[in-house]
Amino acid sequence: MITPLAFLAALALLITIHEWGHYRVARACGVKVLRFSIGFGPVLWRRVGRDGTEFTLCAFPLGGYVRMLDERDGLVLPHERAQAFNQRPLRQRSAIVAAGPAANWLLAIVLFAAVAWLGSEVPKAVLGTPPAGSLAERAGLRAGDWVRAVSHDGQSWDEVQAMPDLMVQVAKAQALGEAVHLTISDASGHGSRSARLDIDQLASRTADRRLADDIGLFPLSEPLIQKVTPGEPAAAAGIQVGDRVLSVDGRAVADAGQLRDAILRARDGDQPRTMVWQVERAGQVVELTPTPAIVQEGGRSVARLGLYPGSAPERVLVSYGLLDSIGRGAQQSWDTAVTMIRVIGRMLVGEASLKNLGGPVAIAGAAGQSAQAGLVPYLAFLASISMSLAVLNLLPLPMLDGGHLMYHLFEGLSGRPVSERWQQQLQRVGLLILMLMMALALSNDVARLAGWH
Repeated sequence: MITPLAFLAALALLITIHEWGHYRVARACGVKVLRFSIGFGPVLWRRVGRDGTEFTLCAFPLGGYVRMLDERDGLVLPHERAQAFNQRPLRQRSAIVAAGPAANWLLAIVLFAAVAWLGSEVPKAVLGTPPAGSLAERAGLRAGDWVRAVSHDGQSWDEVQAMPDLMVQVAKAQALGEAVHLTISDASGHGSRSARLDIDQLASRTADRRLADDIGLFPLSEPLIQKVTPGEPAAAAGIQVGDRVLSVDGRAVADAGQLRDAILRARDGDQPRTMVWQVERAGQVVELTPTPAIVQEGGRSVARLGLYPGSAPERVLVSYGLLDSIGRGAQQSWDTAVTMIRVIGRMLVGEASLKNLGGPVAIAGAAGQSAQAGLVPYLAFLASISMSLAVLNLLPLPMLDGGHLMYHLFEGLSGRPVSERWQQQLQRVGLLILMLMMALALSNDVARLAGWH
């Protein structure tokens, strides 16, 4: 139940802020606003404001609009002509169009700043044993390494406060096809060395469990069994929640990462291999012999037991002062925008997979997961989506705010507006492009749900 509620709350907030931006700047420029609507379809709630604007809430909340007085849309009375949108100077019309994305951008800054100011307890950036063959293992990373700083070019470095900082930088590098340079100390903060994580080798991959395993960055945690899935090999072998794994096939297990790696290695070609586990349970040592199942994940076969290992990793409180939070909010919103634009560019030239494009199902899932994690993760989710909405609306596509700004740019350069005929043709093209993008995003959502991606 929390997923649809979190999704609808996010939609309502982001759409309202976007349309409020258009509305407030239109009123400031003297344009009469006829309707401010959240959603489409049958009207569920209506109120008329003192300025004559009709505010409505409609049945289908997947969008919204602000309808302004405009001679191109219908008859305008002579005494109201000065309040028509099309009669305002070009700079005012451009400001009204740009105000929606600007409002979403401002909201993202505020929310990112709130996340930084409120702070949260998050896993410390101390790494567990990386899976065999992962980028982390090939980079020489090992259990107990504490990542202190990260760089995309080896020159400009950003401090890593905790594990989320590291994972954000890794996700950004993977989306942009860049390597990541790390500065590392031991778990106590002593010593320093550098490592290069070749994330650029995975640039075309979609974000999933297989990608996480191939990167190999997991927080250090103890080899405790947190979850056992009924009906899976782990349950059949008698493994229980709370078991602490001491050894696998006679080799001591130091952390959850090493246990995950042992499970992945438990196969001979396409055949699973029975393991011998010693676990501590209620102060007693128990020997178990689980045999994993070979399953298909992302187009390849892997060994799985149907359990989740790992204790809660060491956590640190990360928070900032008010002024620092505002600065971080502005910087993070800018970084998000630049990354999105670069990823879109990489998709257009075929350097990034179109499978990364997510639709409403993916967004709803992320909304539910962040809401379940708490207030701060949900605010971070809202900030990211608000920034995404701002960037997407500024794309130079007809039917989007960016397309209207392109019309205004043409008018400013040529001294004449885009003809009605051209606008109609471009609107059709823009609608077709948007429908194709929506169809692709929905197909990606279905593929993820079906396990095809």
